[in-house]
Amino acid sequence: MYKTLKLIAALAATCLSALAFADDGARSMRGVDVAAPDPAPEIKPYVGKRPGTEAPVARTFSTQPPVIPHAVENFDEINLEGNQCMDCHSAANYKKKKAPQIGVSHFVDREGKKHAEATGGRYNCVQCHVPQIDAPPLVDNTFKGDAVKKPVKRN
Repeated sequence: MYKTLKLIAALAATCLSALAFADDGARSMRGVDVAAPDPAPEIKPYVGKRPGTEAPVARTFSTQPPVIPHAVENFDEINLEGNQCMDCHSAANYKKKKAPQIGVSHFVDREGKKHAEATGGRYNCVQCHVPQIDAPPLVDNTFKGDAVKKPVKRN
């Protein structure tokens, strides 16, 4: 009898708490209902024009990968057959194209062995380096960063 009363009380408490939290009106950080479709447009234009026409974007903190200061809409997808970024930024081409060379860390594999070309782990540029999009922030942000003024010297 005592176990039955305990079980009934537990079930009643569970039902009451489920009713209390059933529709809490959860909202995302953007202030919209989490079940609502995303109001952001699907495609936003990249900041920057042709490669070589834009100034480098200042880094926010010293270890930040440089951002891509030019549009990349017409670039081919990076895959095993090709990487269009290397047409300008590889060790063989950067001087002719007057482009920044990829960092020396991109030529070292996980075992510390140096290579003449970018290693497989550093071949997918857009994994770390991103183009800039002109979009308002989704949430309020007071981050100031380190205000790095000069380029970071690479090892």
